[in-house]
Amino acid sequence: MKQILLWKPILKILSRELLITILLLLGVSIIIFSILHMAPGDPLHIFINIQTQNPDEIAAIKKELGLDRWLPLQYLSWLNNILHGNFGNSFRTGRPVFNELIGVSLYTLILTIGSMIVTLLISVPIAIFSSLRRHPVLSWGLTLLAYIFSALPVFWLGYIVIYIFTHKFNLFPFLSAGYAGTAKFNLLYFLLPIIVLGVGNGAISEIIRHLNAQLERVLSEDYIKAAKAKGASIWRHSFKEGMLIPVTTMVVAKIPFILGGAVIVEQVFNWPGMGRLAWQAALDRDYPIIMGITIFAAFFVHIGRFLQTIVYLFVNPQITAKGEEA
Repeated sequence: MKQILLWKPILKILSRELLITILLLLGVSIIIFSILHMAPGDPLHIFINIQTQNPDEIAAIKKELGLDRWLPLQYLSWLNNILHGNFGNSFRTGRPVFNELIGVSLYTLILTIGSMIVTLLISVPIAIFSSLRRHPVLSWGLTLLAYIFSALPVFWLGYIVIYIFTHKFNLFPFLSAGYAGTAKFNLLYFLLPIIVLGVGNGAISEIIRHLNAQLERVLSEDYIKAAKAKGASIWRHSFKEGMLIPVTTMVVAKIPFILGGAVIVEQVFNWPGMGRLAWQAALDRDYPIIMGITIFAAFFVHIGRFLQTIVYLFVNPQITAKGEEA
């Protein structure tokens, strides 16, 4: 009976998160759709030479692309197609948008997850080391170095890394979109972009500062001091509150920034991912591609928020349940 009572507020929280996700995607799609059609430029000027086409041909192309209707009707038509699993076709290639996105999303997923792992591998040990206060000078030096790297523009860091490791010493191959999916494609192509985004996304310094403050607070708690006096592991008792929650919070908060940095890194490294596709789609005024990428990105960001909620429920479902009831 107690288990059932505990699960009721948890299911209520998860249902609320699902509703927020739906409203978020709807709101984002309306905003991006409006911005695209208010921005200067016309996809017709990108794909056809207006001066050599007669008015009838231009009208036919507009009708084929669905650009001849009233804007609210265009949006409602797009939304109806989305609800039926149809993201439309790219203006530039004519291919289904969903197929275009699936083809590049794996590369962006590898890049973003890999870069966050690099960020955590650097920031978490430094934060733990600093919280122990055993070597303050070394701790200060490592933290300062991390802050310097976090302040570097990611595009500048990318070009420097390419010059040193690819052109100067030829230690790593440079990824070309043409190599993706071929037998020559291997793990080495992933390393430099992942490291550059992991170091240059600006999250290292913030995670160090936030995690260090949280660890110092938790390690000063009476129950941690009591565990230490009894010879128990302080890390086992402080892991959830001192590390899991703050790290999860910072990772989720940094997802939008990492996705934004991925656009730049993919351009610098010629990485065949979603960010590079978004860049090209923006130049081409390829509305269906831009809308599809926006929905994918917003969904990915909110999935992070959803996972954060699950982590909080895992750490202490009773507290969350009480907070929900209150």
